[in-house]
Amino acid sequence: MSAEMQKYIDEAERVLLHTYNRYQVVFDRGEGVYLYDMDGKKYLDFVSGIAVFALGYHNEAYNDALKSQIDKIIHTSNYYYNAPAIEAAKKLKAVSGMDRVFFTNSGAEAVEGAVKTARKYAYLKDGSTDHEIIAMNHSFHGRTMGALSVTGNPHYREAFEPMIGNIRFADLNDFDSVMAHVTDKTCAILFETVQGEGGIYPATEEFMRKVRALCDERDILMMLDEIQCGMGRTGAMFAWQRYGIRPDVMTTAKALGCGVPVGAFLMTEKVGANSLVAGDHGTTYGGNPLACAAVCEVIDLFEKQDVLANVERVGAYLERRLDEVASKFPRVLERRGVGLMQGLVFDGPVGGIIGRAMEKGLVLINAGTDILRFVPSLVIEERHVDDMVEILCECISETEGEWQ
Repeated sequence: MSAEMQKYIDEAERVLLHTYNRYQVVFDRGEGVYLYDMDGKKYLDFVSGIAVFALGYHNEAYNDALKSQIDKIIHTSNYYYNAPAIEAAKKLKAVSGMDRVFFTNSGAEAVEGAVKTARKYAYLKDGSTDHEIIAMNHSFHGRTMGALSVTGNPHYREAFEPMIGNIRFADLNDFDSVMAHVTDKTCAILFETVQGEGGIYPATEEFMRKVRALCDERDILMMLDEIQCGMGRTGAMFAWQRYGIRPDVMTTAKALGCGVPVGAFLMTEKVGANSLVAGDHGTTYGGNPLACAAVCEVIDLFEKQDVLANVERVGAYLERRLDEVASKFPRVLERRGVGLMQGLVFDGPVGGIIGRAMEKGLVLINAGTDILRFVPSLVIEERHVDDMVEILCECISETEGEWQ
């Protein structure tokens, strides 16, 4: 590491709040599916900013769209209309099949809005404020207080209690556990269509259909978190579309802006007409022209570059190659995931593998202490998968003794 890069790392430790255990690298630029640090070292990136940079780095059309909008106007507030927000909402409606859109700055804010939507929807039915939301164990929905309240990992919540009340936790893909928590006060059932931080667990079609039928029967809102698994990562624009089971409310973010901070929560017309009204919710920056110009260009480029077809093809190849890794190394217990959202489950911590991979020019992250998570750019090619697997196998071999 150069003295210059070390200087930046040392300065970061003095000025930034210590809420991250960062890897000892300062990334300087990106090109395609590669990152470069300040010393010019090249890294194959299988993290893509945690499932954000779907189109790869330095996409010229994307960059040009943002530069063009910067030269026009960046922000006006939501007291006024702006054309990029209207166009972005139209495009997002078209690819999602939902009816109403509210733009936020992040995924956590989208979840906050979804929770408020559910509470208001139920309140308007009976005037009561004691309604309950069923969320899932091992889920992750964000770090703000509302999103944290529906995150099914006590470790994230315990230091910040009390959370917002009337949240119950069931188990993903266990419909009986959901039914055990349903009462006449249940107003929503919330889950990730594919759990991300919780270990790359896809919801099954059977589970989703049963939840959908229950929600229809009892006028409960089915709310799906597509923040990480949406925007093409599973081979469908949104993971629920693989089964054709539409939610009442949906959240999205991450790859929605491909690097520009933007999220959204969307809902059906029925929910939109019977929940939030003027004064119930707002945001200063959400839906600003710059962020929405990014959304417009991302959705257009997904179609122009046929991104979903690439995910189907390369995602299947990644599955095969990771299955080979799992069969080669006894300490790999399982591969699971969908499309370009994959995980390898080990019988011990994976931190050593991630560290060695970084040294060899491969960027990986975990999902829990014992799971390697693979969420690369959606424009990745099979040759990149081969390069990743070669380095990964070297790292697993070199760290096998550390698990003894």
